[in-house]
Amino acid sequence: MTTGQQAAQPETGPQDEERLPTIAEQMADQLGGWRGLVESSIPVVVFVIANIVGELRPAVIASVAVALLIAVLRLAQRRPIRHAVNGLFGIAIGAAIAWRTGNERDFYLPGILYGIGYGVVLLLSAAIRQPLVGWIWSVLVAKGRSEWREDPRLVRTFTALTVLWGVVWLAKVGVQAGLYLAHQDTALGVARLALGYPPYALLLLITVWTVRRVTRTPQPEPLPGA
Repeated sequence: MTTGQQAAQPETGPQDEERLPTIAEQMADQLGGWRGLVESSIPVVVFVIANIVGELRPAVIASVAVALLIAVLRLAQRRPIRHAVNGLFGIAIGAAIAWRTGNERDFYLPGILYGIGYGVVLLLSAAIRQPLVGWIWSVLVAKGRSEWREDPRLVRTFTALTVLWGVVWLAKVGVQAGLYLAHQDTALGVARLALGYPPYALLLLITVWTVRRVTRTPQPEPLPGA
């Protein structure tokens, strides 16, 4: 079978097995594995606990120091540092704002604003039929290929998934924004942890399972004369 024929039949099961990693592999790559999950959560946990038992500025220093230590440790072990750097960047911005304002809840403000922007962009991309989840799938999983744009089933699937991601993202950031505006600082820290990776992991699982299911289901044959 030629390369062109393979591209024209993305729904064939055996081909998907060859060119797509398993669900577990895709989940592990995006989440950084269990170690990535734990390491990205530690600085926030340190901030929340240190801020409860102490004061704001020591908590800020402790969280940034831990995030930096994790990044340096991964670099020394020659492990991928993408997740550690992303975590350090997010922690540093929130810490800088909280340090400047003196309000512990401002530590979470960048994440709230990012979440709102991300959710809105997701819904807008679905509205103009350029679903962001589809394009992210092309980059991270399909190695740059975008054949899904030629398959109406996959366009519908990625559009629905993008709407799901956008709604969930805005819902979880809405909870955090409500706690922020209500000055519920401790509850905000707990919500940041509880609404961080669990919804993200669930959305990833739903996305990978749904797309693989659609691509493995053969398209119905057109009716004669259609």
